Amino acid sequence: MQKQKKAYIYALTAVLFWATIGSAFKLTLRYVDFIHILLYASFISIILLFSILWIQKKTILLRSITKKDILRSAGLGFLNPYLYYLTVLKAYDLLLAQEAVVINYVWPITLVLLSIPMLKQKISLKSFLAILISFAGVVIIAIKGNLSLLHFSNIEGVLLALVSTVFWALFFILNVKDKRDAVLKMLLNFIFGFIYVLITIAIFYGIKIPNIEGIIGSIYIGIFEMGIAFVIWLKSLQLSSSTAKVSNLIFLSPLLSLIFVSLIVGEQIMGYSIAGFLFIMGGIILQRFTK
Repeated sequence: MQKQKKAYIYALTAVLFWATIGSAFKLTLRYVDFIHILLYASFISIILLFSILWIQKKTILLRSITKKDILRSAGLGFLNPYLYYLTVLKAYDLLLAQEAVVINYVWPITLVLLSIPMLKQKISLKSFLAILISFAGVVIIAIKGNLSLLHFSNIEGVLLALVSTVFWALFFILNVKDKRDAVLKMLLNFIFGFIYVLITIAIFYGIKIPNIEGIIGSIYIGIFEMGIAFVIWLKSLQLSSSTAKVSNLIFLSPLLSLIFVSLIVGEQIMGYSIAGFLFIMGGIILQRFTK
């Protein structure tokens, strides 16, 4: 099989996994609270990432870890998985799955905004227009399409979903500058993230053992959202002759997510969610093809 075909297969598999996560979040939250989902899913992800490192015969890299690497992973692990998943899971707890799914895909626009101060990039008129279009989509979802009353049904959930995109975009920028092996740095980040979650639970919540449905959901999230999907995606980028050939496939994920939310969670996809989705994706696509 040609390398490019393999790249497409890997990319589509990763997109398919990511598309199921919104439904997995919402279903698992029925049986266990958001902080414990993060605890158990992070633990599963650590086991998975270490196993991948061992299969790839790269465990020797653990011996070359420096103090600088540890400090870097301690900081990145605080952003992701700790802060990012705390906010995004709580947002899913407060919002309909379809609302959280769509707002979460604002992160490419957030990435552009953060790139201005952090990477000293200038913003073009088209980029500014793209941001306004995507923001209009967020507003439509926040007010559930009730433009005449401008009534925010759950502003806390919307704000948390937006804040999660800030954490993810910030992590993305810092992670790009980190040239270590991808699986190794993900493993270290999740080890620190797990420690932060464990401390938070010990102080504020107390550890609880979820029922079997909560355990299964947490395992699924740990494997497919936090672990293997990223590894598969990186593999597709390595095999592809151009990152653009596979990276554009990521736009399938939000649409598939809404389909899964309807079929699996049982939510009726509302008109305002579709309208918000079209605005947000329209802004992202405009930004995508703006130099």
